[in-house]
Amino acid sequence: MVPFFTEYFGNPASLTHMYGWEAEAAVTQARSTLAAAINASPEEIIFTSGATEANNLALKGIAEACFGRGRHIITVQTEHNAVLDPCAYLASLGFEVTYLPVQSNGLVDLDDLEKAFREDTILVSVMAANNEIGVLQPLAAIGEQCRDRQVVFHSDAAQAIGKISLDVEAMHLDLLSLTAHKVYGPKGIGALYVRRRPRVPLAAQLHGGGHERGLRSGTLYPPQIVGFAKAVELGLADMAVESTRLTALRQRLWQGLAPLGQLHLNGHGTQRLPGNLNVSFEGVDGQALLLGLRGTVALSSGAACSTASTAPSHVLKALGRSDALAYASLRFGLGRLTTADQINQVVAGVVATVQALRQMA
Repeated sequence: MVPFFTEYFGNPASLTHMYGWEAEAAVTQARSTLAAAINASPEEIIFTSGATEANNLALKGIAEACFGRGRHIITVQTEHNAVLDPCAYLASLGFEVTYLPVQSNGLVDLDDLEKAFREDTILVSVMAANNEIGVLQPLAAIGEQCRDRQVVFHSDAAQAIGKISLDVEAMHLDLLSLTAHKVYGPKGIGALYVRRRPRVPLAAQLHGGGHERGLRSGTLYPPQIVGFAKAVELGLADMAVESTRLTALRQRLWQGLAPLGQLHLNGHGTQRLPGNLNVSFEGVDGQALLLGLRGTVALSSGAACSTASTAPSHVLKALGRSDALAYASLRFGLGRLTTADQINQVVAGVVATVQALRQMA
């Protein structure tokens, strides 16, 4: 990213001089890298400020563009708020939204989806990898159902890019939201894949300049864009090795916590992100648990985007967890820099804290 802060500082939309050409070439290369990562064409990548904007563009853009065809949208109860909130907004405008439940393991029941389709269904939105419990939804099977009915299929893949394989053709995806900072890239940059063949109708949500095929106006920021592409490139290069390594560390963590007893694994045991472990602890106060561990490890009990909320996690509630268990849950995120020694340290800290809190209770 550094040269694009200091040397190649042109506007990629300025195509009448060298400075603009340099910036535009970098953006074009980044677009090609991101497209290759999901088996798309470069022209199908629309840059945004992140996955939240990409999700809003996808949902609201389809709703507006397909308004005359239907007003029914299908999504899932465990989606990120960047999907649930736009759906609630569209519902306030007269659209009907079906929120599919999930099974106790966090996976959508494909029979439930089958029954939810209607003649006026225009969009299905199901996230690739859940941000709290790491569950990987069966996108290819869902996409096949959507394709059979000519319903647009969108997925929020913010947590998935660079961690699992994504193929918009094999998964029958029409829209796919991406972000950089979940794969060690810069914050404030993301993208939306928009299928061109067959063309997906999409109404722009930002106007003023006609950038990004007229779907997202605004001057592109080359440092962020090249950083995004490089992060994805590095993630894909290490994905196979990292997946094996992180799965082993995740199992080490779970096995280290298991002797505590009265634990609940949230989400499918294996069909989940390699670096995600979400656990509910019986017999402890959730806030006390977080406070007791804050000097040991950086943890969260839910989504970082919802830390201002005092309500229990809607994802864990959808799994059937009680309020008490939902509050007494920890989301462990393992990453590229996580080591076995750190896992041992975390296990020791969590075990000691849980045991102490249970004795106090």
